Amino acid sequence: MIKGLFATHTIEAMPRVDAGEPVEGSSTGEVTLKRVLTARHLVMLGIGAVIGAGIFVLTGTAAAQFAGPALVISFLMAGFACALAGLCYAEFAAMLPVSGSAYSYSYATLGEVVAWFVGWNLVLEYLFAASTVAVGWSGYFNEMLRMISSLTGMNFTLPAALSSAPFTFNEAGHLITTGTFINLPAIAIVAAISWLCYRGITQSATVNAIIVAIKVIVILLFLVVMFNYINTDLWHPFVPANEGGSKFGWSGVIRGATLVFFAYIGFDAVSTAAGEAKNPQRDMPIGILGSLFVCTLLYIAMAATLTGVAPFRMLNTPEPVATALNYVLGNVAAGGTASYVLGSLKILVVFAALAGLSSVVLVMLMGQPRIFYAMSRDGLMPQALGRLHPKHRTPYVGTIIVGVIAATLAGLFPVDVLGDLVSMGTLLAFATVCIGVLVLRRTRPELPRAFRVPLPWIICPLGAAACLILFWQAFAVRWPLLISWTAIGFLIYGFYGYQHSKLRQNSP
Repeated sequence: MIKGLFATHTIEAMPRVDAGEPVEGSSTGEVTLKRVLTARHLVMLGIGAVIGAGIFVLTGTAAAQFAGPALVISFLMAGFACALAGLCYAEFAAMLPVSGSAYSYSYATLGEVVAWFVGWNLVLEYLFAASTVAVGWSGYFNEMLRMISSLTGMNFTLPAALSSAPFTFNEAGHLITTGTFINLPAIAIVAAISWLCYRGITQSATVNAIIVAIKVIVILLFLVVMFNYINTDLWHPFVPANEGGSKFGWSGVIRGATLVFFAYIGFDAVSTAAGEAKNPQRDMPIGILGSLFVCTLLYIAMAATLTGVAPFRMLNTPEPVATALNYVLGNVAAGGTASYVLGSLKILVVFAALAGLSSVVLVMLMGQPRIFYAMSRDGLMPQALGRLHPKHRTPYVGTIIVGVIAATLAGLFPVDVLGDLVSMGTLLAFATVCIGVLVLRRTRPELPRAFRVPLPWIICPLGAAACLILFWQAFAVRWPLLISWTAIGFLIYGFYGYQHSKLRQNSP
């Protein structure tokens, strides 16, 4: 039984394609995923998933509660851990161009039970991340309605009962009611994007590319305009004195890195699209590492700018970029050119935030059904989750189920605790991938590798250690929730996955 738990997929038996060969269907008549994505699509998918909540929501919380101006260092720490994991992802994605991301890689190296654990954490990552970001989208949507109401003199705002979560967590971690009814905008954006994912990967990637272009242009415009208003005095002290626990000081900088790690999780979504890449051996490393590099630069620039134009303690709002703009607007002459430029920029920022958060929800909702697809093909999840639409060739059953669950979570719960849970699940998956590269280097050194991690006996252990250190910062606070989630996952595996595993059924 123990041996069966750690049985691994045979690498050669996993679905593969030759470099550059598009696969439109199966020779047996089985409907397959459509290979249509190029390196440009993959880079855009990564940027679409990464640039969103991190810049438009989490920067303010992390600066005001943990790191202060040293948020720049927090982003560097999180980016460093992601870069190490990204190199490992790139080697796996080029060698095993299949849907399933870290789940599939773990199955090929560390065994079924580890693969289940990683896959279950990826469910936590994608499903809860989509819901969390949808709640942030709702906040900016309400801000947009307030702006329209102010400009037109008409009331377009939604009542609080229909635009905020009816449940939240108090300081003791207990679930309490807020008196509201439902977060309707959050449900609406999840429903709309789920429909788009249902329609097809090509349409989703095209819409995502348009959204990415819009939000990157606005972010660059924000950085250029606000450069003139940076007050370097606001960066002193760069690392605020510790006020107890993880509130500022170097412990706060590390805790801030855990929080903003949520902002980086999207690059993992690139690997879930490996089964739909035209030339995965070449394009997957470009997509993963290219998107990670671009996003890290933008995050550092935004963190420095936001804490340089407004006192960091003021940024603890759902819309810190708009808050910083309001602070600068309050210090310029009303009615002047500067006031007009900043006011126009604020409008653009709100719309870019809506676009940016939409693209994050899009990539999360596109990635989760493909995790289910891979797990169901292995028998660890019900077969229905592996069904592909005969026309659109998308995992439509999984897309519908994920959309319904994500919309429910977004409509009922706030972002606070969910953000930490997402980061923890992601960090565990990243650490496992780093370890998996080393295992496969030792057990199957002869396998062709289109991309190889440089200095693997240094990079891989360092990547795993960096991810686990960040994981512990949140686990120390949220451990009951993560352990409960893990227990639920292993109950499902014990009562269903273990009995239906195709690998075990096919074993002699």
